[in-house]
Amino acid sequence: MSSVCIQVINPNTSRGMTETIGAAARAVAAPGTEILAVCPEEGVPSIEGHFDEAIAAVGVLEQIKKGRQQGVDGHVIACFGDPGLLAARELAQGPVIGIAEAAMHMATLVATRFSIVTTLPRTLIIARHLLHQYGFHDHCAALHAIDLPVLALEDGSGLAQEKVRARCIQALKEDGCGAIVLGCGGMATLAQELTRELHVPVIDGVSAAVKMVESLVALGLSTSKHGDLAFPENKALSGKFQALNPFSF
Repeated sequence: MSSVCIQVINPNTSRGMTETIGAAARAVAAPGTEILAVCPEEGVPSIEGHFDEAIAAVGVLEQIKKGRQQGVDGHVIACFGDPGLLAARELAQGPVIGIAEAAMHMATLVATRFSIVTTLPRTLIIARHLLHQYGFHDHCAALHAIDLPVLALEDGSGLAQEKVRARCIQALKEDGCGAIVLGCGGMATLAQELTRELHVPVIDGVSAAVKMVESLVALGLSTSKHGDLAFPENKALSGKFQALNPFSF
C-alpha cells in the first residue's frame, strides 16, 4: 500500500487532547498511513458552544492550508461540532471529514438507532443541529451529557471517563439504541474498551473519520471542486486573514 498522510486537526489549543486524538487515530490507521496530529497555536482551549466554534473555525482553516502546503492526502476535523467543515472543504484539495459526521454515518451502518454521549448539556443542541443537517435525526434515539467540561477528560482523575461509561450504560437500558456515538474528540480512546465491555458498537468519530479518509483516498476521490465547494473566489483578504488566501502559495 502506498503511503498516505492524514492531517488530524484538533480545533482547540489543548496539546494534551491533541496527543489523545493522535493516539486514537494511529491505533486504527492502516499500515502505510501517517497521522499528522495538529492544533492551532491560537484560539480556545476547549470548544463548548457556538462562540467557541466560530473562533476555532479560523484555526481549522489555518491548519487546512498548512496541510495542503505539506502535501497531506486528507484532513480530519476532530471536534464533534465539526467546526468550519464546509469552509475547510472549499480550501482543501483532498477529502475533509468531521468526526460527528463520520461517527453518525458509521453508526447507521451497524445499528438502526444510536444514542450520543457528550460533555456539557449545552452541546446537545449543537449535536441536534448536526443530526438534522446530516439527515440522521430519525436514527438518533437520544442524546446524553455527562455534565462535565471537555477538559475534564484530560485532568487525570478518571471522573469524566467513568461518567461516560455510566451514561453509555444508561443509554442502553433506556433508549432502545443499538449503538452509541461518543460526542467528543477527547473521548476517542474509550471506544474500543466500551465496545468490549458493553457488547455493542461504541463509535469514536476520530477513528471513524480516519478510516473514511483512507477509503476515499484509496478510491481516488477528493473533495469536489465543482459548485459550492470550489476553491474560494480569488479576492483580497485583509489583516490577519491574508494568510488564509488559498491563492497565496
